[in-house]
Amino acid sequence: MAKIGLFYASSTGNTEDVAKTLKAKLDTHDVDMFNLGDDCDEKAMDDYTYLILGASTWGEGDLQDDWEDYLPNLDGIDFSDKTVALFGLGDQEEYCDNFLDALGTIYDKITEKGANVVGFWPTEGYEHDESTAIRNDEFVGLALDEDNQDDLSEERISEWVNQITPYFVA
Repeated sequence: MAKIGLFYASSTGNTEDVAKTLKAKLDTHDVDMFNLGDDCDEKAMDDYTYLILGASTWGEGDLQDDWEDYLPNLDGIDFSDKTVALFGLGDQEEYCDNFLDALGTIYDKITEKGANVVGFWPTEGYEHDESTAIRNDEFVGLALDEDNQDDLSEERISEWVNQITPYFVA
C-alpha cells in the first residue's frame, strides 16, 4: 500500500472538504493530510513519493493565501521521483477568464522541478473562457466548481480517484 501525502490550503472550507472526501475515497491507501495553513513544515513533501495537492483560485487567478506563502518552499524539493495528482477549486462563472489558474501555477512549479503529474481531467462540461490550468485541451488535475456545479462534485471526485489510484502503488 502506497503512502500518500495530501497537501491542501483552504480559506472557506471547500478545499478542506474535498481533501477529506478524497482521503475517505482512498481508503485502501495510507493518506496523511496536511493543511498548509497549519504551519506545515517546508520540507514535509520530501517524505512522500506520492502526493495529492489541492488549491483554490482566488480573485483574478491568484493562489489561496496559504499556498501563496508556501509556494517558494517547492523550490527546495526535488520532485523528479514523485508522482503528483492535482485538484483545484474555482468559480467558472464569476471568474471565467482565470478559472483554476492557481492549479496552473502549481503545475508549472512542480513540473519545472521534475514531477510526474497524473490525473489530467477533461474540460468538457465546464463554461469558462480561459485557464492557465489547461494543457493539451485538459485540465492539469481534477476541476471542481463548488459555487456553480457542486451537484457534480461527488461523481467527479469518485471518477478521478478511480483514475489516479493505479498510479499510487508502492
